[in-house]
Amino acid sequence: MSRIVSLGSINVDRVENVTAAELDEFEARYDWFPERGETVEVSGVPAAFPEEADTVFHGGKGANQAAAAASAGGDTRMLGKVGTDHREFDVRGRLAEPGVDTTAVETDGSVPTGTAYVFVDDDGENRIVVRPGANDAIDWTYVRDHYGTIVDADCLLIQNEIPTAPVSRLLSELSTEPDRPTVVLDPAPAEGAAALLDDDAVDYVTPNESEYAALESELDAFDGVVVRKRGGDDVIVDAEREFTVSPPTVPVTDTTGAGDVLNGFLGARLAAGDPLPEAVGVATVAASLATRERGARNGVPTLARVREFADANVHKV
Repeated sequence: MSRIVSLGSINVDRVENVTAAELDEFEARYDWFPERGETVEVSGVPAAFPEEADTVFHGGKGANQAAAAASAGGDTRMLGKVGTDHREFDVRGRLAEPGVDTTAVETDGSVPTGTAYVFVDDDGENRIVVRPGANDAIDWTYVRDHYGTIVDADCLLIQNEIPTAPVSRLLSELSTEPDRPTVVLDPAPAEGAAALLDDDAVDYVTPNESEYAALESELDAFDGVVVRKRGGDDVIVDAEREFTVSPPTVPVTDTTGAGDVLNGFLGARLAAGDPLPEAVGVATVAASLATRERGARNGVPTLARVREFADANVHKV
């Protein structure tokens, strides 16, 4: 079984179902309010945000990708931090359900677990506002303490919802290793992610459309493989030869976490030795299936379910 490490964020997701009028109001009030599919980070909770969530789910790009990688057949370990409220929301327990090893997840006793405010529109598309909480407590000391686990992995999944500095230092260290893990970077949020793209240790980068637009010049200069996530449109893979993968058509309830599912499955299947086209194909089907359920992790399919669906729908993976 391939070994996967996800170093990143662990969040509690507060999901709000919003109308077009409500979105217009937020956009008028906050010039930084995210566009469709975009994630932005804030230090505090804006006063106009709803006090009570419609629904509370478990999320965080790092945790979502770990759950997806485990569901895809990888021996997966999560590296990250939770806050003072982690027992209230059973954060570790829910992350362990798909088979993620959470023994290295630490608790910061001074702040709450990271929070994501997920605004879902009538089409199931999302806009995400993140308050870092305990995710901001991840520093080089924590990463260094788990460096051996990271180096021994077959694949490292990283995102941009934790401080950039320790991740950048980790990538610099990994670039000197003769036998390092394959590194898959999700550049979300896009702000500050350009610094991570500069490092030779990054092998794959997986922007969605808003992230691709924000980082286009850096991605043009990137030497590795770019996997462009484009919602219901074809995934574009810029490798030695460019190719596309068409997602299957499914009824969409909530797109939250679909990109994370793609990342987790992609990393796990690459680590298992699948050729790139096959790995992207499996990951694309998995991401599509995940949109049928509400919440970032509720719809994560197993690898067997992905292959069963693909076979039944003549979607070759």
